[in-house]
Amino acid sequence: MTEELALDCQGLTLGMLRGVHAGAAVLSLSEATRARVVQAQQAVARIVQQGQVTYGINTGFGKLAQTTIAADRLAELQRNLVLSHSAGTGEPLPSGVVRLVLATKAVSLARGHSGVRPEIIDALLALYNAGLLPRIPGKGSVGASGDLAPLAHLACVLIGEGEVTTPEGDVIAGAQAMRRAGFAPFVLGPKEGLALLNGTQVSTALALAGLFGAEHVFAAGLVAGALSLEAIQGSIKPFDARIHAARGQPGQIAVAGAVRALLEGSEIIPGHADCGRVQDPYSIRCIPQVMGACLDNLAHAARVLAIEANAASDNPLVFADTGEVISGGNFHAEPVAFAADIVALAVAEIGAIAERRMALLLDTGLSGLPPFLVRDGGVNSGFMIAQVTAAALASENKSLAHPASVDSLPTSANQEDHVSMATFAARRLAAMVDNTAVVVGIEAMAACQGIELKRGPESSPLLEAEFAAIRARVAFLAQDRLLAPDVEAMRLWALRADGGAWPAPLRAILPSHA
Repeated sequence: MTEELALDCQGLTLGMLRGVHAGAAVLSLSEATRARVVQAQQAVARIVQQGQVTYGINTGFGKLAQTTIAADRLAELQRNLVLSHSAGTGEPLPSGVVRLVLATKAVSLARGHSGVRPEIIDALLALYNAGLLPRIPGKGSVGASGDLAPLAHLACVLIGEGEVTTPEGDVIAGAQAMRRAGFAPFVLGPKEGLALLNGTQVSTALALAGLFGAEHVFAAGLVAGALSLEAIQGSIKPFDARIHAARGQPGQIAVAGAVRALLEGSEIIPGHADCGRVQDPYSIRCIPQVMGACLDNLAHAARVLAIEANAASDNPLVFADTGEVISGGNFHAEPVAFAADIVALAVAEIGAIAERRMALLLDTGLSGLPPFLVRDGGVNSGFMIAQVTAAALASENKSLAHPASVDSLPTSANQEDHVSMATFAARRLAAMVDNTAVVVGIEAMAACQGIELKRGPESSPLLEAEFAAIRARVAFLAQDRLLAPDVEAMRLWALRADGGAWPAPLRAILPSHA
C-alpha cells in the first residue's frame, strides 16, 4: 500500500520513514512549508544584493572560507563545489537507503533554514516519487562536515551530472533522469550547492535502515527464543511479571510481557510443570534481561534518529525572521554515530544469545533432545555445522560492533579537526543485521526441529503459526541434506523479506511500530 505524505512542520515519523525505506510512500511539499522555504531563499537573495560577505553564500568553503567570491562567479562556485566533492567510492547505496536520503534531504531543506528555492525540493521529491534513484557511492564520508562526498553525488543529478538507477534497473545519466522527472538541470543559486552537500542525511538514512533491520532480528530472536524454550521444555517462571517489575527496566518488562503473550495458550508448558527442572541456562532464563536491554538501546537510537531525520543539519543556517545567517555545526553527525553504535551493540547481542540457545539445543545433556537434533546420529551430523556457521557470524559481529564513534581523523587542513565517523558506524549495520538474521534463523529452524522430535501437545497459537511459517520454508531434517538453502530461507524469514508482519505482541514494542 502507498501512503501520500505532505512534508510540513511536523516532519516524518519513524513509521513514515519505514514506509519511505520500503518505497511505500508518495511525498509532496505542503503549501505552508513552501512559503517558509521561499522566505529563507529571499533572505539569501537580499544578502547577495547588498554585497554582505557571508560564509557559504559568497565565500569559499572549509579552510578557504576567508576567500570572498564575486557575485558574477557564485553560480560557478556552487557548481564547482558539487563537482569537486563528488569523490566517493564503493558500491552504490541500496535503493531503500537512497529513498531515505532523498526524503530526509527534502525534509531538512523544507525546514526553511537552508535558503534554497522550493523547486530544488520539488526536484528531489520528483526523483523519489518516480523511483529515479541517484547512484551514491557508499564510502567516502567521515560524518562531518556532513556527508559531503555522498551528498555531492546526489546533488550531481540535480545539475545534470552523475548517474541514476531507474525503477527498471537501468543506469541513465543525471540529465536524462531530470528530464524524466519533469525538470531541466539546475544552475545552482547562492548557497544551494552547499545546502545540498552539508547535512547528515546519508549517515541518518543508513542508520535508519539498520534500525529497521535490527527490529526484524530482534523480533525474530524473541520468536526463536520462545520456540527454543518450548523445545527444551523450559520453565516459564522466569518470565513472571513480578520479577521484572521488581527491577523496573522498561525494556525488560516489555520483553517478558511479549514472551508471555507468545506462549499464551501453550499446551506444552502444563505438560512439564512438575518435571523437577530447577533452572534453565541464562540464554533461556535471562531472555527478558538481555533482550530487554537491547530493546532499550534500540528505542533510544530510534528517538535520536527520528529527530535527526527531521533536522536542519546544513551550515550556515538562515533565520528569515531576522535576516541572519549563522554558522554553526549541525552537520556534525555525532548523535547519529552514537545511535548507530548502540544499534550495533544490540544487534551483536541478539545474535550472541541466540547462538548460545542454538548450542543448548544441540547439547543432549542440557536439552534432553537427540545429539545435534537428528536421529541416527553418527551417520547423520544434523545441525552440527549449522551451529558452527552461527558461531562464526556471531563472532564476526563482535568485531563489527567496535564503536566507530571513538575514532576521528582531521580533514580540510585541520579546519575540520574532529569528525564523527557516523557514516561507517551506520553503514556496517547492514552486514551485522544480515549476520544476526542468519543466526536467529538457524536457531528458529533448530528449535522447530527439537519441538518436532518430541512432538506431543501443541504450542501456543502464535508460536504454532510461526512454526507453520517456518515449515513452509524448511522441512523437518529426517536425514542429512544440503543445508545452505535452508539457512538462506531462514535468513529471509528473520528479515520478513516477504513483507509479512510479526505477531501483534512483538509489533507493539518495536520502536518504529509503536
